[in-house]
Amino acid sequence: MKVFQRNLRCIFVGLFALLSFLFFNCQQSSVLPNIVLIYIDDMGYADIGSFGAESYQTPHLDKMASEGMKFSDFYVSQAVCSASRASLLTGCYSNRVSILGALNPHARHGLNDAEVTIAELLKQKDYATAIFGKWHLGHREKFLPASHGFDEYFGLPYSNDMWPDHPAKRLYPELPLIEGTETIQTLKEQSMLTTWFTERSVKFIEKNKERPFFLYLAHSMVHVPLFVSDKFKGKSGQGLYGDVVMEIDWSVGEVMETLQRLGIDDNTLVIFTSDNGPWLSYGTHGGSALPLREGKGTAWEGGQRVPTLMRWPGKIPAQTTCSTPAMTIDILPTIAEITGTTLPDHPIDGKSILPLLRGDENAQSPQEAYYFYYGQRLNALRSGKWKLHLPHSYTTLSGREGGRDGKPVPYDIARTDTVLYDLENDISETTDVKDVHPEVARRLAKLAAEMQQKLGDEGISGSEIRKPGFIDGYITEKRQVTHQALGKPITLTHPYSPKYTGGGNNALVDGIRATSNFHDGSWQGFEEDDLLAVIDLGSATPINSITIGLMKDVYSWIFLPEYITYEISDDGENFQTIAEIPDDAFETEEWSAIREMHSEFENVTTRYLRVRAKSVGRCPEWHPGAGGKAWVFVDEIIVK
Repeated sequence: MKVFQRNLRCIFVGLFALLSFLFFNCQQSSVLPNIVLIYIDDMGYADIGSFGAESYQTPHLDKMASEGMKFSDFYVSQAVCSASRASLLTGCYSNRVSILGALNPHARHGLNDAEVTIAELLKQKDYATAIFGKWHLGHREKFLPASHGFDEYFGLPYSNDMWPDHPAKRLYPELPLIEGTETIQTLKEQSMLTTWFTERSVKFIEKNKERPFFLYLAHSMVHVPLFVSDKFKGKSGQGLYGDVVMEIDWSVGEVMETLQRLGIDDNTLVIFTSDNGPWLSYGTHGGSALPLREGKGTAWEGGQRVPTLMRWPGKIPAQTTCSTPAMTIDILPTIAEITGTTLPDHPIDGKSILPLLRGDENAQSPQEAYYFYYGQRLNALRSGKWKLHLPHSYTTLSGREGGRDGKPVPYDIARTDTVLYDLENDISETTDVKDVHPEVARRLAKLAAEMQQKLGDEGISGSEIRKPGFIDGYITEKRQVTHQALGKPITLTHPYSPKYTGGGNNALVDGIRATSNFHDGSWQGFEEDDLLAVIDLGSATPINSITIGLMKDVYSWIFLPEYITYEISDDGENFQTIAEIPDDAFETEEWSAIREMHSEFENVTTRYLRVRAKSVGRCPEWHPGAGGKAWVFVDEIIVK
């Protein structure tokens, strides 16, 4: 009997222990993990120790790499500021959400409030959310982080070089430091930015240690202009760039130490990555992407592939490397799977890479291919070890050294034809193998064509593109207009681009006014050439006014003309000038705008009207595409 009782007690004790174990683990599994996402600006592939940096020390990042996973083949969707950040936060290619390039202080659009960011996703589970650092998805109040799921915001609304001290002396306003939605000061120098963002991050973690939180630490450095606090000035012995990277490393260390001190380290996923590769034209103030080819602003590996580390003790195996391709678009769906949150109703492009993070045996990329856009143009794609470049122009230093002391040197413009690379054996993209593997090139070209139909390309309106958010005055719909030149014969001396036809030969007299989106199919574009158009009104016709619609989008290489002239003729051969409009009559400080040039006349009768819009020809020296062919965009010549 005693033996039976003793055995019964053992069974009960065992059952109690088992139930306690199951209950504890069930409770543990229900604890939502914290997410820390550290996004560096313009950091090159070889700028930290675990990716090859040798001339300065990054001990905290090296420790993070040893305690977590290094992603050797991790990409951004576009190698430029705003586009990259839009993809990171929405899980979409930036072309899908219509955030391209780098939004400037004159931009009139931003991330649409219908898009779902990581912060909004995590609000499903009542996460505390904050961003400290660079936003760059619209600086107008309606586009700021408070409208996109963030409880706290302290930082810059756009890039730190968009201020009056820009090397090119551009007409930028004072650089605002924003808290919430209010500008609390304008900056005269930036030496404390990294420290301020780090201190805010530490306080946020301390304040929210008892609840799940999402911290987005988006450092403005190592983007130029470079600034460093006194505690790191001269510390690297390798110039200002080395000092700035060491301070970024310190910042990572402060965040990691705080997590450990508060005992929440094991329940926190930390992701460290960059928004694109190094800005090579700045030379000593830019980083390194070696052994990768080229840098920021290009679809070569040096622009798209970025140093990436992920750490989550007990979940991500330590001292491991993932060489499977992945991209920032995959971070949102991965976080959704980890936290049990519901993905947005609208289509996104990213897919969960949680099996890669866990180091699951035989884990593979969930994507058939990754696509590399720049602006509206699809430049390249990667599938497995293969990368196909489509024909496109790109900026390069052509082997020259970059600038010194914060002054850039101009880029050259080069062009590539269709080329195929085996990145496993040719990480530097040196040897075209499309003739050796034509079936691979054909497969990737087919994938590219399918993506172009979805998300567009130059001259192709994608079927799945969503609109950005707009402020008042941004024209979103095409409009009809009637006038005396409507449908009249028009002759162009210089051909319009086949990419921007405006609808054909009569686009400038078809009665359709375009939108603020130069990809809407109604703009007629002239690359480097002047617009020189002769309209035959059919008979001698009194005219009182001429209005011409023009586009300016400096980041897309579209400039307003140097001047406009109007000439009249009775025979179509001998012309007389009736008006010349200099550029100061219609120039605007806004970098993206529609201008309607309206001129009125008295006692003018003519059969033929000749309109010239003089192109600037080439992008000026201060422009990122300096020396490249500039565009003139026109949507209608209205004669009344």
